[in-house]
Amino acid sequence: MTHTLPPFRRKLVAAVLVLASPTLALAQAPAAKPAAPPAPQTQRAVSGQASNLQPATSEAQSLASLAPLVDSVKSAVVNVDVQAKPEVPEGMEDNPLFDRFFGGKGGGRSRGRSEREQIRQGAGSGFIIDPKGVVLTNNHVVEDAVTITIRLDDGRSFTGEVVGRDPLTDVAVVKIKEKVDQLPTVKLGDSDAVRVGDWVLAIGNPFGLASSVSVGILSARAREIGASVYDDFLQTDAAINPGNSGGPLFNMKGEVVGINTAIVGGGTGIGFSVPSNLIKALLPQLEKEGSVTRGWLGVGIQPLTRELSQALKVPVSEGAILTQITPDSPASKAGLKPDDVVVAVDGKTVRSDSELTRTVALKKPNSVSTLTLYRDGKKQDVKVTMGTRPDLEGLSKKKPEVTDEQDGSRRVGLSLQDLDARTASQAGFNERSGALITDIVPGSPADRAQLLPGMLVVEANKKPIASAKDLAAAIRSAPKGSTMLLRVAGPGGGRMLRALTVP
Repeated sequence: MTHTLPPFRRKLVAAVLVLASPTLALAQAPAAKPAAPPAPQTQRAVSGQASNLQPATSEAQSLASLAPLVDSVKSAVVNVDVQAKPEVPEGMEDNPLFDRFFGGKGGGRSRGRSEREQIRQGAGSGFIIDPKGVVLTNNHVVEDAVTITIRLDDGRSFTGEVVGRDPLTDVAVVKIKEKVDQLPTVKLGDSDAVRVGDWVLAIGNPFGLASSVSVGILSARAREIGASVYDDFLQTDAAINPGNSGGPLFNMKGEVVGINTAIVGGGTGIGFSVPSNLIKALLPQLEKEGSVTRGWLGVGIQPLTRELSQALKVPVSEGAILTQITPDSPASKAGLKPDDVVVAVDGKTVRSDSELTRTVALKKPNSVSTLTLYRDGKKQDVKVTMGTRPDLEGLSKKKPEVTDEQDGSRRVGLSLQDLDARTASQAGFNERSGALITDIVPGSPADRAQLLPGMLVVEANKKPIASAKDLAAAIRSAPKGSTMLLRVAGPGGGRMLRALTVP
């Protein structure tokens, strides 16, 4: 299914960071009362009497310590040291955001291609969930890794290898290669049970400072930050810094409720974690298959608003409107129609288009689900057999060697491929040719132009684009500082204009 594409991707620092917040049941100390003027020396209280303490001091001393909680979980939190050889898009070597995302040490216009292709050092965090050495971390921590070293709090080091990863949710599973047993572990908790305002605690490796602890509260739930169509982040004000990505966010029971993943660029006290319940849903596939296969309906969708609910004569104000049905898709075969308003899947309430996307994605292909919907104001249930989501981002394919013709696309931070007939049909593109965007470098000219993976470029400066080679050549020949007018299509047939500034 496809959303109306988001207006823009927010600039996030995919920090290797760690959040912290308390995990014991502690009460917040009331605001300190104004301190009373010091008593004259002649009126000193006898040592040991309660009157020696100001009221605020007495209240602070009554708070529980988080030390027992930290001691119980800290040994299962690990440092993830990575040597990686990422593909640096042409023209992006001077972009300061590139180093933030990929762990480079500084920039400079003197760097050439050979230096950019050298091994880069990176450091992140993770945590052990199996005593035989299964570690959870972020995908962006281990992506393109040549070597992975897992360092424990007790000083031991092991070699790690990637078992599975899912770039769309930024989750990765790493296994220690050496034969180990009885390693300290932590368990995944229920992220749905954490309420806004609950204390949370994070442990990680910020700036190489191993086993650093920070504390905060859960600030918000279900945040969509433009990282992917499956955004469902927990927001926290616990301290997050580079080096802590992949680290655990704990509740007060010492259970992991999230993987610390990103921060808002330039923001203070605004961090995001992947919810543990989402991780638990993906974990079996990642461990067994190495990747995630998602369910698919084949529809275009948009959120239901109060105004639209009145116009459609439905008695609800939350849900997802089906705007388009892809021919020969699971939705088409099930008899779904445009203007159907989906309000539940298998009895689980659907409050928005994004929630419908996430819910369907977690269904197994070929499984049968019941969609509760309103059609012409009447409520009904429709059974649908889920399909397999097409790989619009090219995640399952090995990245092809970059040709001279594609250097132009790297200049603006784009990865491209030709649109094949199968993808066009599955995704509902009306077009059968064009340049399919498979990846965007954060902070790049393409990112600033609001281009997104899954978009299909069909025109550049009013000239038709039939392939990735055509678009790359057009970008390569564009004068520096010029602005290209791109016409892009989304799955389902919608078209939009984008202005791309060429560096």
